Amino acid sequence: MRKGRSLFGLLFALGAFPGAAEEIGDADHGGGVFNKECAACHRIGPEAQHRVGPRLTGIFGRRAGSEEDFSYSKSMARMGADGLTWTLETLDAYIANPKALVSGTKMNYRGLASDADRADLMAFLREFSDEPQNIPEAEPTALKTNPDLSPEVLAIKGDPAYGEYLASECQTCHQADGSDQGIPSIIAWPPEDFVIAMHAYKQKLRPHPVMQMMAGRLNEEEIAALAAYFATLE
Repeated sequence: MRKGRSLFGLLFALGAFPGAAEEIGDADHGGGVFNKECAACHRIGPEAQHRVGPRLTGIFGRRAGSEEDFSYSKSMARMGADGLTWTLETLDAYIANPKALVSGTKMNYRGLASDADRADLMAFLREFSDEPQNIPEAEPTALKTNPDLSPEVLAIKGDPAYGEYLASECQTCHQADGSDQGIPSIIAWPPEDFVIAMHAYKQKLRPHPVMQMMAGRLNEEEIAALAAYFATLE
């Protein structure tokens, strides 16, 4: 029965019955998911302290990169400054694929693929937040989590030469030599990570308004070409 449960359906149910963690998922099972997937780097609870990763007590409604006594990556701090806040929607995307939201995150984790396990994990995390995140009523299809990409989009082989032609606008801000001058480097990215990041901007999961606008002007072939070009730079 659990395997057929839709995360979108659970989030929709939360809109109808806000305030109950079990409407997201099974918090008891989520505690086991936390121990398996998260506890090596994170702690949670009233007395939790930072470890390799920041404590996760009170994560819902918190601005990304905002714990003053933890040293975040530059990328996480920038995303917080851009407005990234941890909600059911953004946490689901981050847990599914951390680099979909924060390309330079220090979290060395490829992501949790199971919708049901992510729902249960978030139900568990939500029990340790002072102000649990309530999702307003909406059709399930209106709720986005990880960028909605088909395998065919990820399989597009970009043309590096075409990507170089398109890259001049990107390099107005991003340095071709890979240096970080207040704007993160985008060279030598794995092409799939680049594609996922750009589609996260297109689908407004990543909050930077300028990047949302620029990514919105690119089609799938153009994004693949840019990914192929920037992967060739060292």
